[in-house]
Amino acid sequence: MSGSDANGPSDPAVLFEEVGARWRTVAYGPVFCVVALVIELLTGPVVHWFALTLFAAILAGIVAVQVTAARRHVSVQLTGTTLREGAEEVPVSEIAAVLPEADPYADEPQEWESARSLGELSGVPRRRHAIGLRLHDGSLVQAWARDDAGLRAALTAAVDPVPGTSA
Repeated sequence: MSGSDANGPSDPAVLFEEVGARWRTVAYGPVFCVVALVIELLTGPVVHWFALTLFAAILAGIVAVQVTAARRHVSVQLTGTTLREGAEEVPVSEIAAVLPEADPYADEPQEWESARSLGELSGVPRRRHAIGLRLHDGSLVQAWARDDAGLRAALTAAVDPVPGTSA
């Protein structure tokens, strides 16, 4: 994003972004209803105009609510200055270290695996993977993303631009 908007003309470049859900998903239900309508027009004497139109509108409305919620609560954006997880923002300057990946075969979980998850949700959202972070105040938190490797790489580069210099 560039240009002048509500955040000002000097928005930092986006290093990593996941939008949470795509608006094109809203069209899937109505498209399937159109396909059903075409099949009915070609194969049968009865065409369910009203029912298919109603179902298309209901499906689009329900999915639009879900997409809006996903874009608000499970989106991730990392810039050079801020990590946003859902509605929570953490300045990159507050992140002391990106912690090593969890060992799925370890007998004991790593300490960060029971830490608070960033964002306003009670835990790491479904189909997202946690990344442990140590903040400068010593607390541990979990960042998360679908592409956890991509977010980990971007976070590591943002937090420790010169490898070996962070805590």
